Parts: sequence; C-alpha cells; structure tokens
Amino acid sequence: MMINSTMIRYVKANRARPLLHIIICLMLGYLFLGAMALSVMAAPLIHRIGAPLSHPWGMDFLDDRHLFVTERSGNLYLVDIMTGARQSLGNLPEIVASNQGGMLDVAVHRDPHNSDDTITLYLCYSRPSGEGSITAIDMAGFSGSALTNRKTIFKANNMNNGGLHYGCRLALDKTYLYASLGERGERHDAQNPALHAGAVIRLLHDGSIPQDNPKFSGKAEMAGWAPEIFTKGHRNPQGMAIRPETGALWVHEHGPQGGDEINIIQPGANYGWPEVSHGREYSGPSIGIGNSAPGLIDPVWVWTPSIAPSGMAFYKGAMFDYMNGHLLVGSLKFKRLYLVIIKDGKPVRESIMLDSTIGRIRDVAVSFDGSILLLSDEDEGGLFRIAEAGQ
Repeated sequence: MMINSTMIRYVKANRARPLLHIIICLMLGYLFLGAMALSVMAAPLIHRIGAPLSHPWGMDFLDDRHLFVTERSGNLYLVDIMTGARQSLGNLPEIVASNQGGMLDVAVHRDPHNSDDTITLYLCYSRPSGEGSITAIDMAGFSGSALTNRKTIFKANNMNNGGLHYGCRLALDKTYLYASLGERGERHDAQNPALHAGAVIRLLHDGSIPQDNPKFSGKAEMAGWAPEIFTKGHRNPQGMAIRPETGALWVHEHGPQGGDEINIIQPGANYGWPEVSHGREYSGPSIGIGNSAPGLIDPVWVWTPSIAPSGMAFYKGAMFDYMNGHLLVGSLKFKRLYLVIIKDGKPVRESIMLDSTIGRIRDVAVSFDGSILLLSDEDEGGLFRIAEAGQ
C-alpha cells in the first residue's frame, strides 16, 4: 500500500479523534485487502484437463467441446475438454515410435459447403520404410470411435534410418493443407530441391497436388523441385500458424546451437539452412557463409540462445484481449510459453507468459472461448488450460 501526503495530513488532523481514526483506517485497510483479493482472484488460472498423457504432441478441435490429441507413442484420443474424459480411437496407421518419431500432429477440416457434421482428419507421423522411416500424412473420416476410409496421401522421399527432425506440423486454410518436413539430420538435403527434406509442402484438401505449386511455375530453376514442395531450406520446423489478418503462413523452426527462427512463408522461397544460419555448431564453429546471403530469405525473428520452439498459434479471442493479434509460442528447452508481439506485420518483442509450470510445452491452441490450451511433453505430461478465474 502506497503512503502519500494526503494520508499523512489526515492522521495529523485527527489525532484528537482516535476512535474515529481507527475505524476509518480499518475501513481503508479492509477495502485495500479486498482489492488485493479481487486482483488475485482475477489472475489467470491454469489446470490440467483429465488424466496425464505421455508425451502428447499435437491437437485440433472436433467442435467447441471436443479435442483430438495425439501421443507420440502411437495413440489418438478424443478429449472432452469440459470433463477431461477421453476416448481412444481406432484404425490408426503403423508408426515408428523412436527418438523424435511417432504419432505427431493432427488437423481437422470441416467443409463449409457441407451442412452435415462430417470432417476430414489429417495425421502426420513417422512411418516405417525399408530399413528406416519417412514422414507421412494420412487423411480419414471419423465415425465417433475410429478413423474411416483412411488413406496415405503423402510419403516423403528422403528415407532415413535415424530418428531426428521429422518436422510434421500441419496447418489448413480454406484451400490448402500445409505440412512442415525436417531434414532428418541430413542438413545438405535441405538444399536439394528434388528431396522433401527441409521443406514446407502444400497439398489440396483431397491430397492432390496444386498445379500452381513452384514446380509448375514455368521458371527453369523450379523445374527440378518435387511437385509437393512449397518452400525449401528449413531445418526442423515444428510450428505452423496462419495469421488471420493476412492469411499468410508463419513457420518456426529449431536452429542448432542458437538461431531458432520464425519465417513468413513465400512460395518458392529458400530459407537458407544450412547455407546460412544464426546458430552455431554444437562444437562451437559457425555454420555456412554467415547469417544472410542473396537469394535466401532472412527470418523475421531469431532466438539466441535457442528456446527449442514447438507449436504456435495466433491469439484471437475475448478472454485475453491484450493478446489479440499476437503470437503464442511454446518452448521445449525453457519450458515456457512466449507471447511474441506483432507490429506492422512483424515480431518486435516477446514476453514470457508461463515459466517452468507444466514442463516442456509441445503445442499451443486457442479454444473457442478464448482460453489457451497447451500440451506438456513429459512422461506424465498432459493437456492444460489457461483461463481467467471463473471461466
């Protein structure tokens, strides 16, 4: 409580009336403590929804009450976010659950032209292939307890027997399905346009290839690109979000030692890895030819030291009005939730919204009521909700 000159003058003037002074001071103290209590009660609260989950990875909404959630070990659940009850779903693809691989992201598309409640569900996962694994995407319907008519619509052409850098984040707009693909630890494959490694790909909702993808642009330098590829030169992108105000696709990716990036995606662009990087080798030396080079797109935001970003979402809602239009990003390394402030279409600063409260934050989503949902990627992690008190 701040003591000011008005209060001092009041005490001096009322020394002859001690009882009245005491009563008034008690009233002022009661009001002050009451205001403090209201302030504490109004602070946002965080709680776990339902039982723990083991290394959950991705989530998307079926409706305003139900959420699909993946576990990296190979499970897909439908979670009631009001009660925490969850149902395990059947007819899932075979996966390779090793190291960074497994059942990864999930995305839901509801056709606005259909009046029924049918949806299309997309899964991104690591799939066995030969002596190793690849990143793959399946699409399916949903019966209420299992996937239906599931089919594989994409298989990456860079098979690898390691378990690193699958990427595998999904995003949807009104026309396209986007997916991020890591370079699987083979860094120079990210600059090979014929390989899916280190790329963002773009498909139509039915899994077919858009005929305006870069390969079909008529430019000679794009002729060698794999037809699904939209951009190249990424390391391990694990966050994708479409900015509501512009429809632009934003992607963040893991750097090596330092140099995590946010990029705004442009068709046919090359984002530089490993020719340029703001990070360094884990042994210390610099990487490539520097931070920037002609013909390569610079990131709009860089984290050094690395935060190990995973999952992100633009906030749009009524619950936390001050967040509207800004970007929420999870951190695995520091176990934080960041709010990245956007001004004139670019990040300008960041704030730490949550620090070492629920463990490694793997994914972020904004619910229909404006609350924030987080996945904690721990042995006993889970689904968490941040909301105003009483909401």
